[in-house]
Amino acid sequence: MSGEAPARPRVVSLLPSATEALCAIGGGGLLVGRSHECDFPASVAHLPVLTGQRTHATDPAEIDRQVSASLSAGEALYTLDAILLEGLRPDVILTQDLCEVCSIDLAHVQRVAASFSWPVQVVSLNPHTLEGVLDDLLTVGRAVGMERAATETLVRLRGRLFAAEEFVNPYADGPTVGFLEWTDPLFCAGHWTVQMIERAGGRHPLNPTVAQANAGAAAGPQRAQRLAGKSVRVPEEVFVASAPEYVVIAPCGLSLERTRACAAALAQKPWWRDLPAVRQRQVALVDGNQMFNRPGPRLVDAFEWLVGWLNDRPEVIPDGFPWERGV
Repeated sequence: MSGEAPARPRVVSLLPSATEALCAIGGGGLLVGRSHECDFPASVAHLPVLTGQRTHATDPAEIDRQVSASLSAGEALYTLDAILLEGLRPDVILTQDLCEVCSIDLAHVQRVAASFSWPVQVVSLNPHTLEGVLDDLLTVGRAVGMERAATETLVRLRGRLFAAEEFVNPYADGPTVGFLEWTDPLFCAGHWTVQMIERAGGRHPLNPTVAQANAGAAAGPQRAQRLAGKSVRVPEEVFVASAPEYVVIAPCGLSLERTRACAAALAQKPWWRDLPAVRQRQVALVDGNQMFNRPGPRLVDAFEWLVGWLNDRPEVIPDGFPWERGV
C-alpha cells in the first residue's frame, strides 16, 4: 500500500459563485484558472482568465437589447479560450447551467473538455434555492476531495442563518418589498432571493414563493419547500400597484457605482416618488454583482443585511456590506 498522499486536483472555475465556494472551504490553492467575472476573494486575481464577454454596453436598456438579440440569434454571450484551458490541464472544471445570461453555457464547456486527451470532471452548479446554494459547498467539496472541510463550512454558514432569523418576528405581517434585479426594463427578484426576503420578514408579492405539493403550508422547518420561480419582467404600472414599502435596487452583475446611475434614472420616472418606500426613505442600493445575484456563500451576508435592514436591527448587518440608502 503506497504511503503517497493523493494528488491535488487542478481546478478551473468558470463561475464566480463556484470560485467563492471553493475558497470558502479552503480550496483556493487548487485553482489554476478562472472566469473573467471571478473577482472574489482578491487572492484569485493572479490566475489566468479563460472567458470573455461579447456584450459591452453600460446602459441597462442597451444591455437588455444586446442580450435579447444575441439569444434570439442563437449566439453565445461569452467566449472560452479552449487552447489556454487545455494548457492548464485541469482535473475539475466548475461551471453552471442555471442562467444562459450569467455565464458560459454548460454544453460548450462539456464539448471542449471532451476533446482533451485525459478525463476531466465537469461539475455544473445549478441551485434554485438557498438550501441548494449551501448544498453546492458539498458538491464542490466532493469534487475536489474536501468534503469534510465543506461540511464544516456549511454548518458554520447555517448557524449564521439561524442566528439572524432570531431577529425576525414570524407572527408579524411584514412589509412589502420590491426587489429589482434589473431596472430597464424592470425585473423583480426570483429563486433564492425571494426565499431570503420572506425569511427576513418581508413579503414579495410580485413573485412570491409557493409551497410545493404535499408540503402543507411549508412553514417552520419545512420552509425550504416554498419555492419561487426565476426573475420576472414587471411592467412599471404593476410595480407601482404593488405599493412596495421597501425597495432594493440590485441590478444583476452591476457594481454599486453603476447601480447609482440606475437608481438616478429610476428617480426621474414620474411614478417613482409616489412609491411608499420612496416617501418613507426606505430605498436601498446594493452591489448586485457581489451580493444576492451570486448563488454563493456570501448569500449569508446578504441575508444578515436583509434582516438588519427590514427589522431595524443594524447590529445584524455585516461590516462593510456594499450598500447605501437611495432616494
